[in-house]
Amino acid sequence: MSTRIHEVSFRVRYAETDRMGVVYHANYLVWMEIGRVEFCRAAGIRYRDVEDQDGLALAVVEAQCRFRAPARYDDEVTVKTWVSAVRRKVVEFSYEVRSGERVLATGTTKHVWVGRDFRPAALPAKYYPAFGLEPAETAHPR
Repeated sequence: MSTRIHEVSFRVRYAETDRMGVVYHANYLVWMEIGRVEFCRAAGIRYRDVEDQDGLALAVVEAQCRFRAPARYDDEVTVKTWVSAVRRKVVEFSYEVRSGERVLATGTTKHVWVGRDFRPAALPAKYYPAFGLEPAETAHPR
């Protein structure tokens, strides 16, 4: 499996903060999505093409986030993303959200590839390298 890590950085927008002046907790899941989409883009995969051309979607089946420190308006945030587990029909991404040297949150999301009918579907072989799969790893379903 690949240990490729992708990073994306941005500034916290005022709209992402709550009355206490810190980033509202649900925004971390949005940031993880940004990390995941940019991870795929950096690997040469446009998620829109996977949906339009291959008829697949990446359904979230589990999400976990551990908050360690607050982010505030105008902080520069970096989301590190990598594939932590992968099979033909399931992929798990891990994330580390930082501001400078401070770890703000860590988390994972687990996804199932589904077809237009929302039934589980196998990832086409052309995408194996992006997710760290080798052809031999997919010979027997897990």
